[in-house]
Amino acid sequence: MDDPRDEPLLPAPRGPLSRAVTTYLRGAGPLPSEAEVAAAPVYGEDLQLALYLCYELHYRGFADVAPTLEWDPDLLRTRAAMERRFLAALREDAPRHDSVDDALAGILVEPVDGTGVSHFLRDKGELWQLREYAALRSLYHLKEADPHAWVLPRLRGRAKAAMAAVEFDEYGGGRADRVHARLWADLMTDLGLDTTYGRHLDAACAEALVTVNLMSLFGLHRTLRGALVGHFATVEITSSPGSRRLAEAMRRTGAGPAAEHFYDEHVEADAVHEQVVRKDVIGGLLEDEPELAPDVAFGVAATVFTEDRLGDRLLADWGEGRSALRTPLSQEVTHGS
Repeated sequence: MDDPRDEPLLPAPRGPLSRAVTTYLRGAGPLPSEAEVAAAPVYGEDLQLALYLCYELHYRGFADVAPTLEWDPDLLRTRAAMERRFLAALREDAPRHDSVDDALAGILVEPVDGTGVSHFLRDKGELWQLREYAALRSLYHLKEADPHAWVLPRLRGRAKAAMAAVEFDEYGGGRADRVHARLWADLMTDLGLDTTYGRHLDAACAEALVTVNLMSLFGLHRTLRGALVGHFATVEITSSPGSRRLAEAMRRTGAGPAAEHFYDEHVEADAVHEQVVRKDVIGGLLEDEPELAPDVAFGVAATVFTEDRLGDRLLADWGEGRSALRTPLSQEVTHGS
């Protein structure tokens, strides 16, 4: 987080699509063809990394990429082709709900016998698995709240005021040391992880890239503002109970006080945020634009779908005792050393 460069280097490509995008960003070759975009598996490593690279230009960018490429027309056309495939797949694969209430019903009640990642980490996760989880989640948490901030100019009235209030908390309530991205960096420090922004992109599996790309897809398109609100609501509703379990996992493994504090903070804050988002952000949006209800429901469903895919990948790998990362974490720095 305190790296003076503040911009990551481009990652290694994972196939012809991401190789062509990387080469173009360096000014050394053409963008991929439409046929190449059409041929790449939509949830695969290659397309998802290529899309991530395009989106990242709207956040911190890359140290070896010209900032002016953020709005490069040819790059935007390529990004749009990938987005069309991604969005079509999500609409096909995410569960369908009759209403927003129906979509939310599945996440408002905690299952008696939960089997997700946070349950696993609380009950039997080891420190190396918590480190991997933190590295993967750093792709979002080191820019926590930023993808959701895109929706603010697209809301009005009660929805905008409530969304801004929640985002204000995410950004530390005006205190730099309480910005949630800063708290996540402190958690990573406790776990002996490099906190440089983008440092763990090469290690992240496609399923993790999908979860971050989903936020950017929804956030960067005004037509998907309802889906972004649905995504945000899902995050806030599921955060408090999940954070409680992860805080217990951090305590049980002796991860460190900052690691515990990040999740303890979210248990308290997100329990309040959930009510504000449901009543005022969703309620205010649908009061102004009731026609967006199907989009809000889709945002909820797509979020659950993509998070479940990541959870299945992590649990499958960890259940076999193997790393869920594409490249192993350095073991040179550990907590307490």
